[in-house]
Amino acid sequence: MGRPNTTFRRLREDEWKMSRTEAAEHLVAAGLEVGITVYLVARTIANWEDGQTGWPQARYRRLLHAVTGRTAKELGFTPPPPRVNRAAEPESNDPQKAGEDDMHRRDLLRGAGALALSALTPAAGSRPALGQPHLHALTAAEQELYEQDRDHGSADLGRQAATALHTAHTWLDEGRYGEELGRQLHTATGMLSVAAGWLALDARRTADARSLYTEALASARQADDPGLEAHAFACLSLLAHATGRPREAVTNARVAQRAAAELGSPRWLSLLSMREARGWALQHDSARTEKALVRAYTLYSQGPSDADPAWLDFYCTGELAGLESLCRADLGQHQRAVAGAEQAVMLFTDGHPRNRALYTADIALHHARSPRPDLDAVTDAGRRTLAYLPDVRSQRLVRSLNGIADALHTHRTVPCVAEYLDTHHAAHLPPAA
Repeated sequence: MGRPNTTFRRLREDEWKMSRTEAAEHLVAAGLEVGITVYLVARTIANWEDGQTGWPQARYRRLLHAVTGRTAKELGFTPPPPRVNRAAEPESNDPQKAGEDDMHRRDLLRGAGALALSALTPAAGSRPALGQPHLHALTAAEQELYEQDRDHGSADLGRQAATALHTAHTWLDEGRYGEELGRQLHTATGMLSVAAGWLALDARRTADARSLYTEALASARQADDPGLEAHAFACLSLLAHATGRPREAVTNARVAQRAAAELGSPRWLSLLSMREARGWALQHDSARTEKALVRAYTLYSQGPSDADPAWLDFYCTGELAGLESLCRADLGQHQRAVAGAEQAVMLFTDGHPRNRALYTADIALHHARSPRPDLDAVTDAGRRTLAYLPDVRSQRLVRSLNGIADALHTHRTVPCVAEYLDTHHAAHLPPAA
């Protein structure tokens, strides 16, 4: 937890004389007046004041500036420390400029991994001696892909992933290295393949995703790395979910569990059990789904382990609830699916906007697909999802938003639906892949 923000708290208590709930409602209403759509609740205000969120997202900073006339720093928020290759930039008092600056910073960050790799890339035709800096550069590139996807979605990251993978394969083909470093480089290259596969899957380039996950399996065998092997099979299970092959999803999840059985990470095995549960749910086998869900929760309850891989950080209680909600939806248990997705959104912190956006969209979709859809609930969740744009850029999110609009089309004469559809069309969503 960061340092409590007493400046913003004094603003709320002494100047506004509002409770946290009232302050959230005030900001939402003010946002509508100035054309900044946000979703705020008392918990968001509490996170700001208690230091859980030290630096709100760009749209919240723009809204606070519009309402108070003060910058985020003047309101007591603390910007994150500068990253590598990022020059210090003063915060603008212009809300529109602040948004442009935020996008510019993201562009710089996207280039940081590529710069680290290009700095180590030798001239064509040479056979460089590879070392730990090369390994660290590949690992940093993988981590950067996941960070950008987590914070802003996967759109625009495909080229960065392809560049990093090309560099990794060039080093493996043309570089000089010992046996141990070679194994480590194959693992790092395989992890990059997994990350690139995830980006391809999000963009619905399923053939590319399958090819990249298969490459990761080859890297796992070359590195003799059971962890990478388990990871690749887990991703193939996820791909099978997405392409309507539930039996293959179960088989791959079980192979992944066998590969990860001796790695000492209950959380990892929990995720793999959840992958298996989704495969059973897609086959409408409620008994086997429940058994796999119970196993997933039991393993998760054993807590974190030193053996947990770094990429597993995304698998928190919010993700656990969200993945269960998808199983409930596949089984036709719409109310339980809604409850699980709502819990997921509540449990994710401000540091995971992509996950919160996707599960908020799921709330709308679960409501819309129930036998008696609650149109007010659908449109409310739809508006909350739209508020994440354009900070979250994901083909999957665009598909979900279009799915919400499609589900509402037959109810377009209902006032709340008509209003939502107008807002949806005004968002000018890009076409989903």
